[in-house]
Amino acid sequence: MIHKFDKLAISLPTPDGPDANAASCVQELLGGKFGEMSTLMNYTFQSFNFRGRTKLRPYYDLISNIAAEEYSHIELVSATINLLLSGTTEKFDRNTGDDQNATPLAEAVNARNSYHFIASGQTALPVDSMGNPWTGANVFSSGNLKLDLLHNFFLECGARGNKIRVVRGGVHIVAYARALEKLTGADIGKLLPIPDVSNKKFPEAAVHEKKGLHRVMYRWSPEDYRELDQIWNGPHPEDGQELIVKEETPEGASWPELEEEPQLSSPGAIDPAMIKHFAKVL
Repeated sequence: MIHKFDKLAISLPTPDGPDANAASCVQELLGGKFGEMSTLMNYTFQSFNFRGRTKLRPYYDLISNIAAEEYSHIELVSATINLLLSGTTEKFDRNTGDDQNATPLAEAVNARNSYHFIASGQTALPVDSMGNPWTGANVFSSGNLKLDLLHNFFLECGARGNKIRVVRGGVHIVAYARALEKLTGADIGKLLPIPDVSNKKFPEAAVHEKKGLHRVMYRWSPEDYRELDQIWNGPHPEDGQELIVKEETPEGASWPELEEEPQLSSPGAIDPAMIKHFAKVL
């Protein structure tokens, strides 16, 4: 079961201005092959399908716990897309506006992803940067623990390679590397980082690394996943700092308030005359 909180994992900055094409690029982080939809659904199905969980409890706990965090990543990326799309077309309500020849969606013609304006009220969709729908074909759940962990390591490295997804994605790379090391004895940490550039080279990531977030695994359950620390322990492979499991989840931040977009009937207004008519009829 999922215990859902009405918060984002972190606070998001307000964009300098609306940018539909930037929103399309960010869609790759959501619905791309290496996006958050893929990480969530891979780890979720692997946790559903895990055989021998009593014997291999630390590995089950790790995969299940990371799956829970990935849900929060989908929320963050979707919120980012929505902030970038807000205000990209002219606000206009045909029920109250005087100019019935107005073309409030004229700017949408130049946008990279038309579906943002045709099918979603200028909000996020489960698609990649080119508008291709996310697909279950991106899910790998073989039933073989070693193979699934190897795939998850590849998936997280691919995500970082495509988008330099930093800090939390980096935590998951290290987590799956450590799991493979515990399971097989192979020194996977020597491969890191992939690509060969440290998170500390990116100012946006360095802020969080200074807080030590690159070595923290949050426990996303008040009672379960108690054996995480049997895998998530020891020195971080890049800087040698100790890996730690935190009992509390991130404090979180409020969702941004999205303004109405009447030109797209989002969320849509109630017509008093229509209500009066049907009340009389019924």
